[in-house]
Amino acid sequence: MKEVRFGIIGLGNMGAAHVGFIKNIPRAKIAALCDIDKAKVDALAAKNSVKAYYDGVKMIRSGDIDAVIIATPHYDHTPLAIEAFKSGVHVLTEKPVAVHKADVQKMIDAHKKSKKVLFSAMFQQRTLGHYRKLKQLLDAGEFGEVRRVNWIITNWFRTQRYYDSGGWRATWGGEGGGVLLNQCPHNLDLFQWLFGMPSKIRAFCKVGRYHDIEVEDDVTAYCEYPSGATGVFITSTGEAPGTNRLEITCDRGRVIVENGKIAFNRTESSVSEFCKTTDKIFETPQMWNVDIPYQETGSAPAHQKIIENFVGAILDGSELLVHGEEGINSVELANTMLYSSMKDKTVTLPLDAGAYAALLKGLVKTSKFKKKEIKSGAVNLGSSFGK
Repeated sequence: MKEVRFGIIGLGNMGAAHVGFIKNIPRAKIAALCDIDKAKVDALAAKNSVKAYYDGVKMIRSGDIDAVIIATPHYDHTPLAIEAFKSGVHVLTEKPVAVHKADVQKMIDAHKKSKKVLFSAMFQQRTLGHYRKLKQLLDAGEFGEVRRVNWIITNWFRTQRYYDSGGWRATWGGEGGGVLLNQCPHNLDLFQWLFGMPSKIRAFCKVGRYHDIEVEDDVTAYCEYPSGATGVFITSTGEAPGTNRLEITCDRGRVIVENGKIAFNRTESSVSEFCKTTDKIFETPQMWNVDIPYQETGSAPAHQKIIENFVGAILDGSELLVHGEEGINSVELANTMLYSSMKDKTVTLPLDAGAYAALLKGLVKTSKFKKKEIKSGAVNLGSSFGK
């Protein structure tokens, strides 16, 4: 294979944008497009001289494509990915990988059976220089033991008009959740990528605190880690201007990641050793204020970098930046936060996937989104929960 023939299912904001990204990537081309909006897909397909489809399964089985980007509403991700794996088609799915943990596991199991195709996820924030540098330094132990993590990520402001723009938006039946399932999968992915998975979570999720919606738009979660470290994760779509501030307390000081900068207040000695050995009563360790430099890898948009990497992995066998299997972690974090809040209790991880799926199934039954089919993939929503 000398080039990768892509099909895209779902031509909303992100799906349509991916068309442009692929055009800029050597050894990649658009081969087919799919959406339930016939006029939209016909126009975009004609503009790009490719075949139009109105059913995702038919496109996957057509033989016209080598790889598919799934950019549909969330519930479609699982059945479409499974169909692609069965058909020998590589899969790059938008976030979240799936709505709930059990569905991601179905995708992982199907991928294992496929053997020759790749599975990746659109977690493009992993390509950003400051997060890649932070990951490198954490893995190398440059900050010492992590004691506490606080991430306030509230610059996801959305208006009521945004939520009213699609009947599936911010509904249990159409989207499977709110800020945790739509906006924050990126941050939850980074949270687990950088710090690993917690062992316990106690969360407080406010449903419709700022908007007329049936899902969460405000979340505060407390996490405990196997090492004894703790974490707080706060997010909302109702605050403006909002904040994106990640603070890490560690044995060699404090790291603050904000506005694309990494500031390290580095102690000259280990804080724990200083605490045990100093003869002083009120003094703290001497400290340096360090702005940690980093470099971006190229000037391409972050989404495009993920697709470029995906193409390289298919054609050259290079390492994926994001393995699709890792997507289960951010989904599990979101599910656990919702489950903890709804059950009003601390939840020990790993989350019982079946228990959460049952809870979500009940919420879907009461959802105002009652449409039975999402025809971009010709998949019944109920199939995500089994019969």
